[in-house]
Amino acid sequence: MPLAQTVKSNPALKKFVHRMLVPKGEARPRLWVRLFLNRFCHTRGRGATVRRYVRLDVLPFNPFHLGAGSTIEDFSTINNGVGAVTIGDHSLVGMGNVIIGPVTIGNNVILAQNVVASGLNHEYKDPTTPIHAQPVTTAPIVIEDDCWIAANVVITAGVTIGRHCVVAAGSVVTKDIPVFSIAAGNPARVIKRYDELAKEWVKVV
Repeated sequence: MPLAQTVKSNPALKKFVHRMLVPKGEARPRLWVRLFLNRFCHTRGRGATVRRYVRLDVLPFNPFHLGAGSTIEDFSTINNGVGAVTIGDHSLVGMGNVIIGPVTIGNNVILAQNVVASGLNHEYKDPTTPIHAQPVTTAPIVIEDDCWIAANVVITAGVTIGRHCVVAAGSVVTKDIPVFSIAAGNPARVIKRYDELAKEWVKVV
C-alpha cells in the first residue's frame, strides 16, 4: 500500500502527520515545511516569481504549481490545504488576492487587486454545532486562458470562467461564465458576448 494511502486510511496516523505539518488550529504550514519540504513537492516554471510578502500556505499533500513567467504579487494568500492550486504560464495574481484550492488558473490570466477565489465552503446545516466544527466541502474553480478578473471580484466554489472572459470590478461570480463573455454584478451575469460573425462585442439583452 502506498505511503499516502496508508496515512489516509489510519485516522490516528493521519492526525499525527497533519500536526507535524501544521500547528493545531492553524492553516499556515510549519517553518520546516515552508523552507525545506515544499521545494521538493511543488513546481515553478522558468521565470516564475513569488513576491516577498506573499503568504504561501501550501502543503505537500496537495499539488501547487506556478507556471513559467507567472507572478504572485505581495500580500496575496495561496492555500492548497483542501485542494490543488495550479497557475498557468504568464499569469498574474495581483496584490491582496486570496486563492484557496481547488483552483485552476490558465495561461495569460490577469487577476487584479483583492480578488477572492475559494473552492472551499463550510457546512452549516446542523444548528446545534458551531459552523467551524462542521465539515467543509470543496468544488473546483476553473479560470480558463486569457481572462481578466478585475479588482474586488469574488469567485465562489464550483464556478468555471471560460476562455477570454472579463469579469467587472466588484462582481460576485456564482455561476459559470461562457467563453468570450463580459460579466458584471452581484450575482454576476453576462452583459456582452463576442459575436464571431460581426467581429465585435455585442450587448446581451
